[in-house]
Amino acid sequence: MNALPFTIYVSFVGALLALVAGMRSANAARGVALGTALTSFAIALNAALGFVPTAGLQTLVNVDWIPQLGVNYHLAADGISMTLVVLTGLAATAGILFSWNIEERVGEFFALYLALIGGVYGVFLSADAFVLFVFYEIAIVPKYFLIANWGSTNRQYGAMKLVLYSFAGSALVMAGLLWAYAAGGGQSFGMAELAQAATGFTRFEQLGMFALIFTGFAVLAGVFPFHTWAPTGHVAAPTGASMLLAGVVMKLGAYGCLRVAMATFPEGLAYFAPAIAWLAIIGIIYAGLIALVQEDFKFVIGYSSVSHMGFVLLGLAAANPTAVAGAVLQMFSHGVIAGLLFAVVGRMVYERTHTRQLADLRALPLHKLLPFAAVVFVIAGLASMGMPGFSGFPAELTILIGTWQTKPLWALAAASGVLIAAAFTLRAIQVSFFGKSAATDYDAAPEAHAHPLPSITLPEKLGAFLLIAAMVYVGLNPDALLRWIQPALESPLLKAALTGGAS
Repeated sequence: MNALPFTIYVSFVGALLALVAGMRSANAARGVALGTALTSFAIALNAALGFVPTAGLQTLVNVDWIPQLGVNYHLAADGISMTLVVLTGLAATAGILFSWNIEERVGEFFALYLALIGGVYGVFLSADAFVLFVFYEIAIVPKYFLIANWGSTNRQYGAMKLVLYSFAGSALVMAGLLWAYAAGGGQSFGMAELAQAATGFTRFEQLGMFALIFTGFAVLAGVFPFHTWAPTGHVAAPTGASMLLAGVVMKLGAYGCLRVAMATFPEGLAYFAPAIAWLAIIGIIYAGLIALVQEDFKFVIGYSSVSHMGFVLLGLAAANPTAVAGAVLQMFSHGVIAGLLFAVVGRMVYERTHTRQLADLRALPLHKLLPFAAVVFVIAGLASMGMPGFSGFPAELTILIGTWQTKPLWALAAASGVLIAAAFTLRAIQVSFFGKSAATDYDAAPEAHAHPLPSITLPEKLGAFLLIAAMVYVGLNPDALLRWIQPALESPLLKAALTGGAS
């Protein structure tokens, strides 16, 4: 456990080393990046193996940083943060494997990539709201440069839109935190201290602070109607960056909603829970329907990602231990599944066919030209649909069961999103990989033989196997994560929020 902060430090040091290595050779930068990600992932896994779940955060580091403002460099972990730290290590490693084809300014790419990862680790381990906010901003800034410099479709527009939405959300979060800090006497930004101070706030203050902080974080989580940056950003980003965006960056918003807004202002949660739930349900259904009619393959996955994140927000709004445990499990599951879907579409298909238009892909016997990609996409698609045996099934089922305990109508409305997800996923599988399935069609197309598509590389196969193994393991053994998550929900802070939630 005490080694967990080194996931942050190793990532930042690795970013510097990758930048320097890139001045010598691209392969050196790639090696440094992969070595850094594997080292941080190994630290996280080692800590996970020895982790003993408790009802509360276990302090890792707690030293003065800005004592004049009551800011401590306070890092701590519980089962929720442990789950997301392991997810970060997994997503970072897979993302580097799927970015092995980057050829331009390789050192700079991986330096920004690892800096982003360091910021993500920092958010998930912060127990001081100011420190969490600093790491949160560190994680956002590299996204702009990764998309703007190495992206594809409308990359400048996509990068700017993502950053503007993110910074607008950050401004709301900072306003709420400063309000809480001032109302609490300006003594500390520690989360426990802010929550204690909040018990003496007026109802208006609790509701106002919750609204600012939750909304600010929810923007990055893709809440409707502030979700439009997400599909645009996903489509514009290079494959490794879209994997991180869907895999861990959107989870920063959901984590902030849970760890800061809900835990600190339970009265605000109780008041706004119905509104949050219905916005989440609208997001699930609306984004799913938009995905169903998209003709750009990556937009299908982008809107799919928004739809599945709606289940996370619904679980948080239901505000009981079952639903919130399911929401955290869904954060992990969505991070793995969405990352793999973006890897197939962006790296395996687009980088070889140079098109994402379903009409173009429909004309290819892609299941024969890229059989490995077809198999992986079918597996990831089944997981995304909630097929038993994969992580999406226990995650969404737990959310729906918990939501039913709070408001059956919410659960019934959200369950329709599962049917929509099956529709757009099956359509994407059929049109993209099996649009031209007859053997005669393939044999009649000599150009397909004359210009075969490049084979799937070893790094891509390793990245795919890593993510598939994670989704199958958690799908068959969800208790591996739930035994960490559930005790964390018994902490005094979260317990107060989950008993006063959507009543």
